[in-house]
Amino acid sequence: MEMNPQTKERNELFENVYDGRVPKRVPIMVNVDNAFALEYAGMDLRTEQFSVAKNLEAIDKTSQDFSSDVVMGLMFRLPTMYKILGARNFVMGSDGFIQHPNVHGLEVEDYDDLIADPYKTIWDKVLPRQYSELSKDKFESGKAVTKAFFHFFSTMGAVAQGTAEIANKYGLSTYTLASGAATVPFDTLADQLRSFTGITADIRRIPDKVVAACEALLPLAIKTGLTPTSNKYIRTFIPLHMGPYLREKDFAKFYWPTFKKFVDALDAGGAGSNIFVEQDYTRFLDYLYELPEGCLLLFEYGDPKEIKKKLGDKHIISGLYPLSLLRNGTEQECIDKAKELIDILAPGGNYMFSFDKSIIRLNDVNPNNMKAVLNYVRDNADY
Repeated sequence: MEMNPQTKERNELFENVYDGRVPKRVPIMVNVDNAFALEYAGMDLRTEQFSVAKNLEAIDKTSQDFSSDVVMGLMFRLPTMYKILGARNFVMGSDGFIQHPNVHGLEVEDYDDLIADPYKTIWDKVLPRQYSELSKDKFESGKAVTKAFFHFFSTMGAVAQGTAEIANKYGLSTYTLASGAATVPFDTLADQLRSFTGITADIRRIPDKVVAACEALLPLAIKTGLTPTSNKYIRTFIPLHMGPYLREKDFAKFYWPTFKKFVDALDAGGAGSNIFVEQDYTRFLDYLYELPEGCLLLFEYGDPKEIKKKLGDKHIISGLYPLSLLRNGTEQECIDKAKELIDILAPGGNYMFSFDKSIIRLNDVNPNNMKAVLNYVRDNADY
């Protein structure tokens, strides 16, 4: 498939930013979940999200209708795969949306095993607790794993091909926020192994084991984050979670050391990092400065002037535009906010326009406001 010249131009916008150069205009990296795309296209999540063809049809429509420089629709959650595995940690609600409940797969008494051999402990203990089909006998669990892997790779392969065709059709960039994804060790421990409530107790009762567990999980995080195609442009997405819920001394002890080692390892392996800085990281901006140069930091909250001053010379800033304004504001208020952020963050480069978080559901925003803002940024956001 011959590359659309507009795709090449849009790829160059991102390449210039990642290379530390100032492109001819501000790139727009607005990402929406496939749930948003399906609902925007008038489809029912309870039925249509099972179909690759319907997902691609919806992603085609959002990519055509909204002025982002990237394809507008990311698929992370595969309901059929979770059903095959009998997932407890990803569960579909009555409206069809898949959520992550506060469940755990690692018991307190399993910490020593996790520290000694994380691969074996996750395979033997955690996965059977999180996925009911993997708790069955060897034949049945093996069959479930085989089916799940086949479904995942065949589905994601078809989605990748389809989104590449959509990018070429509309002249959009082939770079996305999430070319690969991994979590920092503490978030893996908290979100998937011990749960929010479990880890909150653990850092008080068994702090040394929490530190050791994060170190044990670090090689798994690096292996997940570094893929054969990773480079400066095909980057690893790192969604941060638990940091802002910790006191600074706990952040410094439990969260930061393996977070820093993880991003350093990706950088040493040639992979760029696109980091979603969830919640308010104002207390930790000095920590973020210490990350390898050229990280994309997509902020949810914070003072854009302070963030630009502290981090803008070393890292790429994005986010900070509130989805709540897109949902509740007037069109002019929404455009004015975009102009305000561009005026603060664009001078000197190292900036991409995005909202403060990915758009998950249709009711997260007023689509007409969103279109007006993206059109404004496309036409007016020069450095």
